[in-house]
Amino acid sequence: MGVFLTLVRRELGAAFNSLIGYVVVAITQLLAGFGLMGIVQRLNSDRTPSPIPEIFFADGIVFWLILILTTPVITMRTFASERALGTYEALMTTPVGEWQVVLAKYAGALVFFLLSWAPLVGVLVLLRQLTQQPQLLDPWGMCGVLTGIACIGSTFLSIGVFASSLTRSQIIAAMTSLLLGIGLWTLSFSQTDTTGDRLGRLMDHLSVTRHMQDFARGVVDGRALVFHFSVSLFFLFLTQRVIEMRRWR
Repeated sequence: MGVFLTLVRRELGAAFNSLIGYVVVAITQLLAGFGLMGIVQRLNSDRTPSPIPEIFFADGIVFWLILILTTPVITMRTFASERALGTYEALMTTPVGEWQVVLAKYAGALVFFLLSWAPLVGVLVLLRQLTQQPQLLDPWGMCGVLTGIACIGSTFLSIGVFASSLTRSQIIAAMTSLLLGIGLWTLSFSQTDTTGDRLGRLMDHLSVTRHMQDFARGVVDGRALVFHFSVSLFFLFLTQRVIEMRRWR
């Protein structure tokens, strides 16, 4: 466990000591601020029964834009930079297992991703206090949103870590992760209107936008949790296999 925590701290230190890390946080807050500004203007001009988390995270495009753009940038350096800088061989010759390295880099990326969203949560809580309208920011909805950010973010980050393990170029890793992330997101628009159709139920189960809609309403569906855990584990397994092959090549 001590080795694992050391590797996680190493990843977080590399993220916060680089300009890219602060750029990711700035982009996240900038886009989220624009989206929140639009919601406030909408509330001022028209009454809506939907709470703010549901409007922002379920009905809007800003959340998905932030997610799809920032996760490749966060994960592109995890393995690609190690190979480009020549520290990959030194890391893999230390007495640590492949799974320790993979999980540590993944955990570091996930913690940094969640920290980049932390200021927005504080802004939403402040907005709830200023408006004196508790119904606009339902506590259960916020708990669901935080769960959704963690679950969906973990899935996209696992894709990014896998993409980074395939190449020494951070640009190629980011583009590969971006394309895979967009592909997963676009599956949400392939749903059929036939609820009894097996294909329709399958596409509904694979829909990350539907998952976020449920999370934003405060509904934490166990099937969505299992889906994101399974997808994350699958891509981390692929990453471990890539690392193992390179280690013994």
